[in-house]
Amino acid sequence: MLKKLIASLGLLAISILILRLAVNVQAAPAGQLQQFQTPTPGADGRIIYIVKANDTCSLISLLTGVSEDYLRQTNHLGENCIVFEGQQLVIGYGNQVTPSATPVLVASPTSIVPSPTPFYGNARVCVALYNDANGDGLRQANLDEFNAYIASGTEPIIPGGAVSLTSLNGSYSQTLTTLAGLDPVCFTDAPEGTYTVSAAVPDGYNPTTALTFQLSLKAGDQAFVDFGAQAREQTSQPSQTGGKTPLLGILGGIVLLSGIGLGFYAFRMKK
Repeated sequence: MLKKLIASLGLLAISILILRLAVNVQAAPAGQLQQFQTPTPGADGRIIYIVKANDTCSLISLLTGVSEDYLRQTNHLGENCIVFEGQQLVIGYGNQVTPSATPVLVASPTSIVPSPTPFYGNARVCVALYNDANGDGLRQANLDEFNAYIASGTEPIIPGGAVSLTSLNGSYSQTLTTLAGLDPVCFTDAPEGTYTVSAAVPDGYNPTTALTFQLSLKAGDQAFVDFGAQAREQTSQPSQTGGKTPLLGILGGIVLLSGIGLGFYAFRMKK
């Protein structure tokens, strides 16, 4: 009887152990979905996203948290925002990677080494004053697979224009002159802050867009601003009739008077 009791208690203990193991296995949390990890900035400070198969600007924006407008402007993707597999897209900027300085031994243990001034980096603003040939206020641009402008289909830059970048607090103000070609001119050393971007068109052009724009910049930002202008008509078309119209009028009047005289003469003859 005692042996049966011991055997029953052993089976009960084994059953309880198996039940607890099963409960622990069922309670294990399900694996979470893999999240997108922001890549480490390269040596030039750029954060690169490599386009995968079936990626679109909308999907990349949702995945990385970067707006579609930023993707288009920073990577010159055009209004349709077309990307292809393997393409490298800039999705942000970080501080450049610099080697750590070798520590220097201080002669006196009581000497205080001053802390270095923190570096927050600057922003980059590129401005295009383009020849808006069709006057639609939008720059038509054609890009190759490396995001370089293709002359055919791209509205060119108007040379000799002036573009300015001025901070609202007056601490920064620079002006650049636009150059012939397809590429904008860029301000590369703008500190963080709020700025007004403006343009002045050269003689012979009328603006087709507003010529001022306000934007806020943070360290590492890169912004693109487009201003459009259209060439004025320099000559007017000459009149098709020229000086012939007065002469024809005089001749017509003479013919009309002659007809009236002949009619009056014929009427008198009948009497």
